[in-house]
Amino acid sequence: MEKLVEQVWDYTKHAKFYSYRPNYAPKTIDMLITLAGGGINKNLKVADIGAGTGNLSIMLLERSCEVVSVEPNDAMREIGIERTKGQNIKWVRATGIDSTLEDARFDWVTFGSSFNVMDRNEALEESHRLLKRNSYFSCMWNHRDLNDPIQKIAEDTIIEFVPNYTRGTRREDQRPIIESRKDLFDNIVYIEEDFYFHQSIENYINAWKSVKNPYWDLETKEGTELFEKISLKMSERLPKEFDIKYTTRCWSAKKK
Repeated sequence: MEKLVEQVWDYTKHAKFYSYRPNYAPKTIDMLITLAGGGINKNLKVADIGAGTGNLSIMLLERSCEVVSVEPNDAMREIGIERTKGQNIKWVRATGIDSTLEDARFDWVTFGSSFNVMDRNEALEESHRLLKRNSYFSCMWNHRDLNDPIQKIAEDTIIEFVPNYTRGTRREDQRPIIESRKDLFDNIVYIEEDFYFHQSIENYINAWKSVKNPYWDLETKEGTELFEKISLKMSERLPKEFDIKYTTRCWSAKKK
């Protein structure tokens, strides 16, 4: 079967580690549901783009949304299908810039940690096509608090091995890219919420294995060896269990 994802963003080796990541802050998702017009007597129809293994999709299902999850990576999608079996969800093998979904059928379009892995301008155009009039698009990420002592040790350890380490587009303010398409979206809303997540050192390292970046590509021998060196040092320097601080950050905008 033909791969739909460019090799640079092939998450096949990372898929099984997604369950070790913290999910989004629940109150933020509740606020977004309200923003999108959901709640009492209104169950939203949502296109969850780049749904991965279903982390955000599951939170939407828990809030009575009808979900269509779009995910091009077969390994990720198969895990997501298994995790959401028997629920009000449909999984689609497609990309975020060519979702194959129908025009103007959705109350809300979401990108959970996926808006940065595609051409964001094209993703905004596709979101605009999918949404009903005056409905919202949202993109969100969980960001590590780099001032947290645990994260500082981890970050310093990575930089020892990868001096040119950067965190990429996912850390950027998304407002400029949304504002650049004022022909499509307006009424930008920004929400952020801090939360703490309890992890063992083993699960924390497994969560790092879900990260796709150009420095340690788990598809390659060199990448795997580099990550093993980094994770060994993390294991030596970090406690066996800890609570660490994350921030859910989300940008939303209304279709014109």
